Amino acid sequence: MILKGMKRSALLFACLSISWSTQGQQKHARYTQQIKDLNLEFSMEAIPGGAYTMGSASSDKADEKPIHQVKIDPFWMSTYEVTWDLYEPFVYKDVEESKAKDGRVAAEVDAVTRPTKPYLDMTFGMGKEGHPAIGMTHYNALQFCKWLYTHTGIFYRLPTEAEWEYACRAGTTTTYYFGDDEGALVDYAWYAKNSDEQTAKVGVKKPNAWGLYDMLGNVAEWTYDQYYADFYQQFAKVKVADNPVAVPTKLYPHVVRGGAYRDDASALRSAARMPSDPEWKQLDPQIPKSNWWFPDAPFVGLRLVRPVKQPSAAEIKLYYDQEPIKDF
Repeated sequence: MILKGMKRSALLFACLSISWSTQGQQKHARYTQQIKDLNLEFSMEAIPGGAYTMGSASSDKADEKPIHQVKIDPFWMSTYEVTWDLYEPFVYKDVEESKAKDGRVAAEVDAVTRPTKPYLDMTFGMGKEGHPAIGMTHYNALQFCKWLYTHTGIFYRLPTEAEWEYACRAGTTTTYYFGDDEGALVDYAWYAKNSDEQTAKVGVKKPNAWGLYDMLGNVAEWTYDQYYADFYQQFAKVKVADNPVAVPTKLYPHVVRGGAYRDDASALRSAARMPSDPEWKQLDPQIPKSNWWFPDAPFVGLRLVRPVKQPSAAEIKLYYDQEPIKDF
């Protein structure tokens, strides 16, 4: 279901919401994705299809209302936030070459547009090995997914906002995926109370019931959707919203979920929403601003999703090969 952002083709939407089908597909179970030529890997958790109540009736945030029923098709989601170990070879060709078995990058991989090299340390001194990659724009995150596809032949993308909340809740209806007790948050998340104002290595805290770590805290995570404060209003009289998504058509704002190491507990609620902001580029001296980096957002990262049924080559191309919208 898509009632906002209808300027994009239905073909693009097909990449996001592919009907559940096991024919010709691998078993829907947890797996580890190998990038053999770089000696890298990452794991993906099998997220079952189902329905849930999206939003929060008890929150004072208007953009989380009204609560509404949402149906989600099965998919895979990465166990952890994408780390610098995996992200850095995409950013720097020389790093990728140093990891490549023969010291060379395949032509089809080299053809993928890479980010401009950041003019400052995008780890901000918080750590690299095992730490979540941070500070990338929405466009940057999409191009990283394309780079992974070129390496693996598997279509990876950003989660929709509805998929993200569904996976985060993991069958729960409480404030957090472990319950309503804010005091227990320290066992599951890095946030303002225990983070020392910096990222931590992924996978240290307890996971949710579906095996996903750091869904709350550490870094906030990109979703694919455009942010509309009133997006849920259209579902007030809809019995069940079927895989809803607000396909993005503008540069700002996009939806970021999960809260980060700098946030208080309220921002880490399963229903909490946050819009991206052009102020995240205040430090960028370029005119126009970079398409690739948010130097004032060292608290934003990403997590991967794979639909159960891989889209066609045309659908994949449409998803990845979108021209960046110039910043101001």
